[in-house]
Amino acid sequence: MKDEKNVSKVFMIIAVIYVTCLLLSNIIAGKMWALTSSVTLPAAVILFPITYIFGDIFTEVYGYKKARTIIWLGFGMSFFAVAIYLITIALPHPGFWENQDAYAVVMGTTPRVACASFLGYLFGEFSNSMVLSKLKVKTNGKKLWLRTILSTVVGEGFDSVIFITISFWGTMDNKTVLQMILFQYLFKVIYEVILTPVTYIVVKKLKNVEGIDTYDYNIKYHILKG
Repeated sequence: MKDEKNVSKVFMIIAVIYVTCLLLSNIIAGKMWALTSSVTLPAAVILFPITYIFGDIFTEVYGYKKARTIIWLGFGMSFFAVAIYLITIALPHPGFWENQDAYAVVMGTTPRVACASFLGYLFGEFSNSMVLSKLKVKTNGKKLWLRTILSTVVGEGFDSVIFITISFWGTMDNKTVLQMILFQYLFKVIYEVILTPVTYIVVKKLKNVEGIDTYDYNIKYHILKG
């Protein structure tokens, strides 16, 4: 078995993919998708659930502590990206530049929405990782499908409720906000359930390549260190 303290090339590659999916999700979130005539979702739902799948993979293969590092890395890069977007929007533009307003709409964000996004991400990702980690120990590593689905139900629940509530509560009627939470939550959970076979394939391959199958026995689930 490899030394779990080392960071492999494979780990670095999937970490980059994870952060890339997260950053792209934040950019495309401003695009609204009319799923039906009565159901509208942010376009990020086509990509953001993949970050939870990667979260499951990190926790299942490398353990909670490594997953925690990746979660904070994703948070830091998202915060950095938002800061750069706001700085570039604020830069004075020449008179011939006619796309300032469009650029600001696509790349900009309000403090309220940014706060909602960051909090939803942290609560969602950490709860997802903790639930999966604890269930792996309790099930002796069996029923991966059950563990990934249950952790998704919890994690995506936190993310959807926190993000939608903070972003939109008070700006539209309560019924619409609750519908947005429900539809977004159901879509993301179903999305990940459908991709469960892919998760199985990736997890099995990674365990074989890395020679690692981590169980989080007797650890403390701190989000910072421990």
